[in-house]
Amino acid sequence: MENIKILREKTGAGMVDCKVALEEAGGDIEKAVEILRKKGISKAAKRTDREAKQGLIKLAVSTDNKEGYIVEVNAETDFVARNERFQAFVNNILEIIKTKKPANREELFTLTMTDGMTVKDSIDSLSGVIGEKLEIKRCDVLKTNGTVAGYSHLDGNIGVLVALDQADKLALATEVAMQIAAANPRYIKPEEVDTAELDKEKEIYREQLIKEGKPEAMLDKILLGKVSKYYEEVCLIKQEYIKDDKKKVEDLLAGVKVEKFVRYSLN
Repeated sequence: MENIKILREKTGAGMVDCKVALEEAGGDIEKAVEILRKKGISKAAKRTDREAKQGLIKLAVSTDNKEGYIVEVNAETDFVARNERFQAFVNNILEIIKTKKPANREELFTLTMTDGMTVKDSIDSLSGVIGEKLEIKRCDVLKTNGTVAGYSHLDGNIGVLVALDQADKLALATEVAMQIAAANPRYIKPEEVDTAELDKEKEIYREQLIKEGKPEAMLDKILLGKVSKYYEEVCLIKQEYIKDDKKKVEDLLAGVKVEKFVRYSLN
């Protein structure tokens, strides 16, 4: 019974599973841990066709505001996403990202956690214990010589990191992060909009105008206005500022440049 208790504390697996694993391992606790891990990974593999749409987005910013870290970990149900063990796991993953700064999710999977397991093995094992498909969907590290700020919204359903090109602009960067969370821009400025995407929008607008019976001579002029409105939707600096619709975000920035932003949303 003592060994079962130790094994449960180590793995979080149920009493029956622990008893069976210990019997299979001949009483060797470490071997039993390995057996449970393998069973957990096996269970997780059977869940790969399920959808993990719930979850948690966690972020952090370094004390000097030069780096930001963000991760999204998904589960199948909101019940599991709010579970303390799941949340602790996500916090541990965020700490690894802060410390090791992986370039991408694949590199993150290979890193070792405090218990000696890789991140990939650890999430597969936890999936087996919890009984749901769990998935690390994405992660990012944002670096700058200017200022990084983060903003988390709706209890971790939306997370934003943004980097400005000037130092000591934390208040401004935080305002911009809130703007990104609320208005969901896809680009920073019009010059970044994909040419093929813009051409497609123009084609749609032109067809609409022709059907409305607008004169051919006026189409190009009207199109300019339509494209301008499109930029206001998808480009951060052209958007209306959420706290004052008489201002654009570029007015708020007043010459400070947005270098990059990352926006995660569960929905």
